[in-house]
Amino acid sequence: MFSKLLLVVFFAVILQNAPSNGQKKKETLLSEKVTQMMEWTSKRAVIRLNGEKFRRLIRAPPRNYSVIIMFTALQPQRQCAVCRQADEEYQILANSWRYSSAFTNKIFFATVDFDEGSDVFQMLNMNSAPTFINFPAKGKPKRADTYELQVRGFAAEQLARWVADRTDVQIRVIRPPNYAGPLMLGLLLAVIGSLAYLRRNNLEFLFNKNVWAFSALCFVLIMTSGQMWNHIRGPPYAHKNPNTGQVSYVHGSSQAQFVAETHIVLLFNGAVTLGMVLLHEAATTDLDVGKRKSMLSKQ
Repeated sequence: MFSKLLLVVFFAVILQNAPSNGQKKKETLLSEKVTQMMEWTSKRAVIRLNGEKFRRLIRAPPRNYSVIIMFTALQPQRQCAVCRQADEEYQILANSWRYSSAFTNKIFFATVDFDEGSDVFQMLNMNSAPTFINFPAKGKPKRADTYELQVRGFAAEQLARWVADRTDVQIRVIRPPNYAGPLMLGLLLAVIGSLAYLRRNNLEFLFNKNVWAFSALCFVLIMTSGQMWNHIRGPPYAHKNPNTGQVSYVHGSSQAQFVAETHIVLLFNGAVTLGMVLLHEAATTDLDVGKRKSMLSKQ
């Protein structure tokens, strides 16, 4: 009697721990999804999704991987220059992860183009591009899972910090070699060296106060207009609404700016500075009174 009872308990434990048909089906479906995502990633770092793929691989359970998706509009007729610039940085980030030694199936990178997945834009009530959203492995995206593009810019390094914050995946951004900077520096040094050589017998221009004052003034105008912020944050030049086509050159927030905005500030500061210089010249120059009045009236 005791042996029969042990036998019944043994089979009950086995049946309780044995996976149900539904569980097996769920595990099989998840395995197929991961395999599909890994196969696509092996061909290109950024997976292109349409409406059907988005619903099947992102929205529908089960899913144990995070997906960073860039919602964009890259077709020429959309005239979204910011989308193309952001896509270049996004490709750098995705390739850095794909060829990293730490690469796993924990996170994938994908894009949804408006012309290939307009139904996805409608599903998510999106009316602007580009937009970056993290779809976590568990649960729905939260507010912090939407990247603040207007504040942070779309530089790959900034995106990598956001990805690390949302997924705990550290990505070391590796950029392809860019020889434009060294070439421009070499060309500039060559021009300066050539001018110095041609005027080697007359180098008084190096001690000209106006030359140094103009150079210092240009440097100050560049720095005060926010060019260094642009270099660090990598903001878009302007923002174009893909639905209305309206282009914004001035950012609506005091915590961010567009590149065009810094150019406007640079021109404004330059005009004010030029006016101050002309006022000073009009007051101190040896020109006749008529020309002085003419210079003052221009202000």
